[in-house]
Formats: sequence, C-alpha cells, structure tokens
Amino acid sequence: MPKLKTKSGAKKRFKVTASGHVKAGQAGKRHGMIKRTVKFVRNARGTTVLADADAIIIKKNFLPYA
Repeated sequence: MPKLKTKSGAKKRFKVTASGHVKAGQAGKRHGMIKRTVKFVRNARGTTVLADADAIIIKKNFLPYA
C-alpha cells in the first residue's frame, strides 16, 4: 500500500497530544468581539481539546499517522 498523505491544512490547525487527544484553537475569535461577552472572550483564549467524536474524524481522515 502507498503511504497516506496528511492534509496540509489539518497539520497547521491540529496537534495530537501524547495521550491521543486532539488540540485545536478556540473558535469564534476572528472578528465581532464587541458583541461577545467578556466571559466568552476570556474563556476562548488558547487551545481546547476536541470532543472524542470530532477527534476520531480528524485522526482517521486528516492525520492518518497521528
């Protein structure tokens, strides 16, 4: 079998932790901060761990060797 290619967009957006969880940046912070609550903006800093259902899709389809 030939080697599978990693999606280049996915390798820029996701990291896989040592325990197998998928880390991604928080959504909803590109624009429109004035309508967001301060609590939302504060809690959306940094990265987050994806839900298991989403992580399975990312690892299976986009990061085959992660």
